[in-house]
Amino acid sequence: MRKIEIITRPYKLEDIKKALTDLGVKGMTVSEVKGFGRQRGHKEIYRGAEYQVDFVPKVKIEVVVDVALVPKLLASVQDAARTGEVGDGKIFILPVEDVVRIRTGETGKDAI
Repeated sequence: MRKIEIITRPYKLEDIKKALTDLGVKGMTVSEVKGFGRQRGHKEIYRGAEYQVDFVPKVKIEVVVDVALVPKLLASVQDAARTGEVGDGKIFILPVEDVVRIRTGETGKDAI
């Protein structure tokens, strides 16, 4: 199993959610986060004063899937999230040793 963490633009959330559900992903966790990479934030004007906003709003989507689904998932998410501009985000792939469903005690793939 692999944990996939997708950090991307907030307005791309629905497109990515549709791509994931079309692949059969049954659940996901979504968090509002802030950060920057090459984008390096942006400047805003408030009451006539210009200031630097270092952290840009993003969403973080977390899913755990079977290893076999990872290549399809990556291609589908990249297509859904890509705008071609700096700030499209990142996808992180992490190994998952085991999963336990608290309610039933199921483990492994059955718990996903």
